[in-house]
Amino acid sequence: MPCEVGAIVEGKVTGLTDFGAFVGLEDGSTGMVHISEVSASYVKNIRDHLKEGQSVKVKVISIDDNGRINLSIKKAEAPQGERPARPRPAKPQGQQRRSAPPANVWQGQKSAPTEGQSFEEMMARFKQVSDEKITDLKRAGDSRHGGYSRRGSGNR
Repeated sequence: MPCEVGAIVEGKVTGLTDFGAFVGLEDGSTGMVHISEVSASYVKNIRDHLKEGQSVKVKVISIDDNGRINLSIKKAEAPQGERPARPRPAKPQGQQRRSAPPANVWQGQKSAPTEGQSFEEMMARFKQVSDEKITDLKRAGDSRHGGYSRRGSGNR
């Protein structure tokens, strides 16, 4: 019985190379498992995961025009319709996710609702808050840069 794309079949590892493993299938054909299809985790040396003569369950992922059969061990192990999850490195204990945004990000106006205010009153409040922010930014910039100004010395 010839193998079909998507079929999960049993086979034996017949050869190992640096880039993958050759697997003899039940129907007498031979396919190849690329090193990236051996495990869901990173495989540096295929010989750490497979041995010649080892029985493996593989999924037929493609058959090219020349009849070469591409196989996957990791897709044969994953439930149908699901891809194996990539393992994520654990975060060091000292690194916690920040719940508050950085201090230099504008948070928006934090005043009472503007119901009943006229347009002029809202504009005056906006101008006041804007001027305060600009003053704070200039003060922070001066302290970081030792009073350096991008505008130049005025000797033009």
